[in-house]
Amino acid sequence: MISIDYRDRRSIYEQLVERITSLAASGFLSPGSQLPSVRQLASELSINPNTIQRAYAELERAGVTYTVKGRGSFVTEDTNLLRSKMQDELFADFNQSAHRAIEGGITATKLITSIEAIEKEARNQ
Repeated sequence: MISIDYRDRRSIYEQLVERITSLAASGFLSPGSQLPSVRQLASELSINPNTIQRAYAELERAGVTYTVKGRGSFVTEDTNLLRSKMQDELFADFNQSAHRAIEGGITATKLITSIEAIEKEARNQ
Protein backbone atom coordinates (compact mmCIF):
# COMPACT_ATOMS: atom_id res chain seq x y z
CA MET A 1 0.00 0.00 0.00
CA ILE A 2 2.58 2.61 1.06
CA SER A 3 5.91 2.26 -0.67
CA ILE A 4 9.11 4.22 -1.15
CA ASP A 5 11.08 4.61 -4.38
CA TYR A 6 14.72 4.95 -3.41
CA ARG A 7 15.57 6.13 -6.94
CA ASP A 8 13.22 9.10 -6.57
CA ARG A 9 14.98 12.44 -6.09
CA ARG A 10 12.44 13.52 -3.50
CA SER A 11 13.11 12.87 0.15
CA ILE A 12 11.50 9.85 1.79
CA TYR A 13 9.21 11.99 3.91
CA GLU A 14 8.02 13.90 0.82
CA GLN A 15 7.25 10.61 -0.92
CA LEU A 16 5.30 9.43 2.13
CA VAL A 17 3.27 12.65 2.23
CA GLU A 18 2.50 12.39 -1.50
CA ARG A 19 1.63 8.69 -1.33
CA ILE A 20 -0.64 8.93 1.72
CA THR A 21 -2.34 12.04 0.32
CA SER A 22 -2.91 10.20 -2.96
CA LEU A 23 -4.30 7.11 -1.21
CA ALA A 24 -6.65 9.26 0.86
CA ALA A 25 -7.76 11.43 -2.07
CA SER A 26 -8.46 8.40 -4.26
CA GLY A 27 -10.56 6.79 -1.54
CA PHE A 28 -8.19 3.86 -1.05
CA LEU A 29 -7.80 5.15 2.50
CA SER A 30 -11.36 5.99 3.49
CA PRO A 31 -12.22 9.10 5.51
CA GLY A 32 -11.76 8.41 9.20
CA SER A 33 -9.57 5.37 8.65
CA GLN A 34 -6.56 4.97 10.90
CA LEU A 35 -3.03 5.17 9.52
CA PRO A 36 -0.43 2.65 10.66
CA SER A 37 1.40 3.72 13.80
CA VAL A 38 4.74 5.48 13.35
CA ARG A 39 6.56 2.47 14.74
CA GLN A 40 4.63 -0.02 12.58
CA LEU A 41 5.16 1.91 9.32
CA ALA A 42 8.82 2.54 10.12
CA SER A 43 9.28 -1.18 10.66
CA GLU A 44 7.39 -2.14 7.47
CA LEU A 45 9.39 0.29 5.33
CA SER A 46 12.68 -0.16 7.23
CA ILE A 47 13.13 3.57 7.69
CA ASN A 48 13.72 5.85 10.66
CA PRO A 49 10.61 6.51 12.79
CA ASN A 50 11.52 10.22 12.81
CA THR A 51 10.98 10.26 9.04
CA ILE A 52 7.48 8.80 9.48
CA GLN A 53 6.76 11.28 12.27
CA ARG A 54 7.84 14.18 10.04
CA ALA A 55 5.56 12.97 7.23
CA TYR A 56 2.63 12.52 9.63
CA ALA A 57 3.18 16.04 11.01
CA GLU A 58 3.15 17.46 7.47
CA LEU A 59 -0.03 15.52 6.62
CA GLU A 60 -1.72 16.92 9.71
CA ARG A 61 -0.52 20.45 8.93
CA ALA A 62 -1.99 20.10 5.42
CA GLY A 63 -5.31 18.90 6.85
CA VAL A 64 -5.10 15.46 5.23
CA THR A 65 -5.00 13.73 8.62
CA TYR A 66 -5.75 14.48 12.25
CA THR A 67 -4.32 12.96 15.42
CA VAL A 68 -6.18 11.66 18.44
CA LYS A 69 -3.84 11.62 21.42
CA GLY A 70 -3.13 8.07 22.49
CA ARG A 71 -5.02 6.57 19.54
CA GLY A 72 -3.09 7.57 16.41
CA SER A 73 -3.48 9.40 13.12
CA PHE A 74 -6.64 9.26 11.02
CA VAL A 75 -7.61 10.37 7.50
CA THR A 76 -9.68 13.55 7.52
CA GLU A 77 -13.43 13.34 7.04
CA ASP A 78 -13.25 16.42 4.76
CA THR A 79 -13.79 14.81 1.35
CA ASN A 80 -13.77 18.22 -0.39
CA LEU A 81 -10.24 18.85 0.88
CA LEU A 82 -9.13 15.41 -0.27
CA ARG A 83 -10.69 15.94 -3.70
CA SER A 84 -8.93 19.31 -3.98
CA LYS A 85 -5.59 17.73 -3.00
CA MET A 86 -6.07 15.01 -5.61
CA GLN A 87 -6.90 17.57 -8.31
CA ASP A 88 -3.80 19.60 -7.38
CA GLU A 89 -1.69 16.46 -7.65
CA LEU A 90 -3.22 15.46 -10.99
CA PHE A 91 -2.72 18.95 -12.39
CA ALA A 92 0.94 18.93 -11.32
CA ASP A 93 1.42 15.55 -13.04
CA PHE A 94 -0.36 16.85 -16.15
CA ASN A 95 1.83 19.96 -16.21
CA GLN A 96 4.99 17.84 -16.16
CA SER A 97 3.67 15.62 -18.94
CA ALA A 98 2.61 18.61 -21.05
CA HIS A 99 6.05 20.19 -20.66
CA ARG A 100 7.74 16.94 -21.72
CA ALA A 101 5.37 16.61 -24.69
CA ILE A 102 6.08 20.14 -25.90
CA GLU A 103 9.83 19.65 -25.41
CA GLY A 104 9.44 16.45 -27.44
CA GLY A 105 7.96 18.34 -30.35
CA ILE A 106 4.24 17.84 -29.81
CA THR A 107 2.34 21.04 -30.55
CA ALA A 108 -0.10 22.68 -28.17
CA THR A 109 -2.81 22.15 -30.78
CA LYS A 110 -2.20 18.39 -30.77
CA LEU A 111 -2.26 18.35 -26.98
CA ILE A 112 -5.56 20.23 -26.88
CA THR A 113 -7.07 17.93 -29.51
CA SER A 114 -5.96 14.92 -27.49
CA ILE A 115 -7.39 16.32 -24.26
CA GLU A 116 -10.71 17.08 -25.95
CA ALA A 117 -10.87 13.52 -27.31
CA ILE A 118 -10.15 12.10 -23.85
CA GLU A 119 -12.84 14.30 -22.32
CA LYS A 120 -15.37 13.24 -24.96
CA GLU A 121 -14.53 9.57 -24.38
CA ALA A 122 -14.87 9.98 -20.61
CA ARG A 123 -18.28 11.62 -20.95
CA ASN A 124 -19.53 8.75 -23.14
CA GLN A 125 -18.66 6.12 -20.56
